[in-house]
Amino acid sequence: MTNPRFSKRRAFLKTSLALSAYSFSAATSLIAPIETQAEWMANLFSLGTFDESIQKSFSIPDVTQIEVTDKIELKLPSIAENGAVVPLTINTTLERVEQFFVFVEKNPVPLVAVFNLSPQVEPTASLHVKLSETSEVVVVAKAAGQLYKIQQTVKVTIGGCGG
Repeated sequence: MTNPRFSKRRAFLKTSLALSAYSFSAATSLIAPIETQAEWMANLFSLGTFDESIQKSFSIPDVTQIEVTDKIELKLPSIAENGAVVPLTINTTLERVEQFFVFVEKNPVPLVAVFNLSPQVEPTASLHVKLSETSEVVVVAKAAGQLYKIQQTVKVTIGGCGG
């Protein structure tokens, strides 16, 4: 038989620990409804054309208004045998890079990734993108309040036999 004194003590300790953890999480914003974490960019990651996606992301009519630069380097294959997993690495020598936006022109949802970068990190990112068909991959960097882009065509083959 357990001593009732120990049961009350255990219950008190469990409740105190749980309350402390919840208070810490709430104070540091670790607990938030999933809707509030995701809704801020949900309108950007939506079905539409490439130009509509550019307009939603930057409030400009089309991508031609973004300056082309050679200070962004893309490591991306020119031919992808499997469009479901195309590796992409982004590096740049631009100063004060705040964000990278990755678009695939012919995808149903053209915006595939957004990276928010801290000034303390090297401006680089790696990911795998999914291409529905042969398409332009466009990377836009926001640096010091300006937009810069680079793009590259990736041919997607069907089963590795061309297409």
